[in-house]
Formats: sequence, C-alpha cells, structure tokens
Amino acid sequence: VQLQASGGGLVQAGVSLRLSCAASGRTFTRYNMGWFRQAPGKEREFVAAIRWSGGSTYYADSVKGRFTISRDNAKNTVYLQIYSLKPEDTAVYYCAVTTGWGSRAVYEYDYWGQGTQVTVSS
Repeated sequence: VQLQASGGGLVQAGVSLRLSCAASGRTFTRYNMGWFRQAPGKEREFVAAIRWSGGSTYYADSVKGRFTISRDNAKNTVYLQIYSLKPEDTAVYYCAVTTGWGSRAVYEYDYWGQGTQVTVSS
C-alpha cells in the first residue's frame, strides 16, 4: 500500500484544516487507518483511527472534540479534519495502515505515508 498525505500548511491559531491521505496499491477497504503526528524533538504519537468500514473511530484524549477522522472508500482516501488549531498541534502528520484494531502503537501500523507538515502560528 502506498500512502500520500496532503493538506498541511502554515496557518493561524483558531482556523480549521483538513488533511487527506490517498492510498493506492492493495485493496484499501481491507485496512483500518490511523493518523499520527510528530512534533519537533518528540516521539511520534497516535492521533486517531478509523475502521475499514468507517463505522468505528477512536481518538487520543488530547484531540477528542477537535479532530474528526473519516474515510471515503470509493476514493481510497482517509481524512483528518482539525478544528480550532492550536500552536501545540504543530507537527508532521502521518497516515498509516493497520490490519489490527484498537492499538495506538506505532509498531502496530504496517505502512506509512511521507507525512504532511502542519504549522500553527499564534
């Protein structure tokens, strides 16, 4: 599976942003998808995940209520909508694929995109 993340940029605090992750290769609909982020000098951390059907999602506690993950299997794309961006959201955001469910661990995800940079100014 090849993943291409996009939609990042330099934005002001308080605005919203939607990240996209386009998948190609193996059957997209077989995989659960996740978003992670990595801020400078910090470890990569889990943000959100969505089941292959789109029927179940879960989030890191730090982003609940402001982030929404969704997917469009017809377009082989998963999205991360971010509302009310904060400077602490500044990071490289990565999408990833897993065959498991419920894990927030980096090692549980098998394929990764290249990441898209989100920079939030105050």
